[in-house]
Amino acid sequence: MQLELPYQLQNYIGGRFTGPMDGKYLNNINPATGEISGQIPASNENDIEVAVSAAEKAFPAWSAMPVEKRFKILNRIAELIEENLEALALAETNDNGKPLWLSRQVDIPRASSNFRFFATGIMHFAAESHSMEDKAINYTLRQPIGIVGCISPWNLPLYLFTWKIAPAIAAGNCVIAKPSEVTPVTAYLLAKICGEAGLPNGVLNIVHGDGPQCGEAIVRHKKIKAISFTGSTRAGEHIASVAAPMFKKLSLELGGKNPNIIFADCDWEKMMQTTIRSSFSNQGQICLCGSRILIESAVYEKFKKDFVERTEKLTVGDPLEETSRQGAIVSKIHFDKVLHCVNTAREEGGKILCGGHAVTLQGRCANGYFIEPTIIENLGPACKTNTEEIFGPVVTLQSFNTLEEALQLANATSYGLACTIWTQDISKANIVAAKIESGIVWINCWLHRDLRTPFGGVKNSGVGREGGWEALRFFTEAKNVCIEF
Repeated sequence: MQLELPYQLQNYIGGRFTGPMDGKYLNNINPATGEISGQIPASNENDIEVAVSAAEKAFPAWSAMPVEKRFKILNRIAELIEENLEALALAETNDNGKPLWLSRQVDIPRASSNFRFFATGIMHFAAESHSMEDKAINYTLRQPIGIVGCISPWNLPLYLFTWKIAPAIAAGNCVIAKPSEVTPVTAYLLAKICGEAGLPNGVLNIVHGDGPQCGEAIVRHKKIKAISFTGSTRAGEHIASVAAPMFKKLSLELGGKNPNIIFADCDWEKMMQTTIRSSFSNQGQICLCGSRILIESAVYEKFKKDFVERTEKLTVGDPLEETSRQGAIVSKIHFDKVLHCVNTAREEGGKILCGGHAVTLQGRCANGYFIEPTIIENLGPACKTNTEEIFGPVVTLQSFNTLEEALQLANATSYGLACTIWTQDISKANIVAAKIESGIVWINCWLHRDLRTPFGGVKNSGVGREGGWEALRFFTEAKNVCIEF
C-alpha cells in the first residue's frame, strides 16, 4: 500500500476520511526547519459527536466478534506497520524532530509490537472463578466498556498512540482517539493502515485538534465511558476534575522528574553509556529520562569529567542525517520553555558545565528548534530546576554520601514515575528499589521494557497502570456471576 500524505490531513470517522465540520484547520510545523509542512483539522465537539455516533453503531458487532477474528485484524495492522516502516519513520521524524535512525529503531517497531502484543494477549485474557463451601460458585466476566477516549502526547507519537488504542480495541471497545496536534501525521497514516487491515468502520475513530476544543469534547462527552491520557500533570489534573464527577474510568500517565542513582561500585562503562542515553534520548523528551543524576561523592568528580566529555561529543544536527545524535525540539513553544528553564537554573545559581544554548544549523535546518544537551551542577534538591519537569535535553548533577541521603534526594520531588539504580551490590539495589517512591525501577539498565509488566507512576506522575493485563483490565468492566447448585 502507498502511504501518501495530503497537505491537509483529515479526520478518520466511521471508516471515512473527512474534513472538520467547521472547516477550520491548524498549521503543522516541521520543527527541524521551522516551516509549515501541512494542516490538520481543528476539530471540536461537533466532530466528536459524529465520531461517537459512528462508534455506537460499530460497537455491538465489534464487541461480539470472536477474539480470534479480532486477533487476525490487529495482527495484520502490526504487519502493515512493519511493511511501511520507512514511510512511517520518515513521517515521524519530520513531524517530531527526532533523528530518523531513532524513529526506525524504536518508535515504529514498538508501534507494531504494541498491536501484536495485545492481538495475542486478548486470546489469553482469562477471568477468575471462586468456589464456595456452601455449594456455590462465582465467576467473573470481563466485558468491554463501550466507547473509550484515548488522548496521546507528542514525544513518542505513534509509539504511545498505539499503546492505548491496541488494548482498547483488542478488548472489544470502540475508540475515539486524539493524537497531539503537534505530531498528527503518523496517526493519520495509521488510519489508512487500519482500513487496509480490515478493521470494521467505526471501531477506531481518529479526530485531530487541540486540547481545549477537541480533547475537552472527548473528556466531557457523556457516552465516552473511559479516558486514557498521557501528557502533562497540569492537563491530567484538569481531565480528572472533569471526568471524575462523571464517574468515568481514568488512566493518567503524567510527568516525571526521574532520579538516576549512581553508586561508586557500578559497572562504570555500562553506566556511562546508558546514562548518556537516559539523559538525552529523543532530546530528553521521554517521560522516563533521568533528569536528576545523583552520584556518590567518591566518584562525583570522575563522573562529571567523563560525562561532560561524552556529552560534548553528541552531534546536534539535521534529524535526517545518520550522524546526528540529537534532533530538534518538538515545537517553538517547547523550545522557548526549555531555554527559559535553563535561564532559571542560572538565576538559581546553577553552574552550566556544558550546553545551555540554542544551536543554529546551516542549510535546510537554519530555522529549526535545536538546543545543546545541557548539564548543570551546584543546585539543591528544592530549587525549581530540580523539582519542575523540563522535558528537554537538560540534566542536573547532585552528590550524596550515604544510601539514606541518596534516597532522600531521589524522593525530594512531587513526581514518582521512574528511577534508575547503578550498583553491583544487589542487596543495596533491592533496598533502594523498595524505598524509592516510583512506579518503575531499573537496576543497571534503562528503558528495558517487557510489555507484560505494569507501567505508570505514583504521586503526581499519574493514576492507574498501563501495559499487559493491567491495560486489558482497564478497558473492561468486571461482572461477578454467582451460581448456587
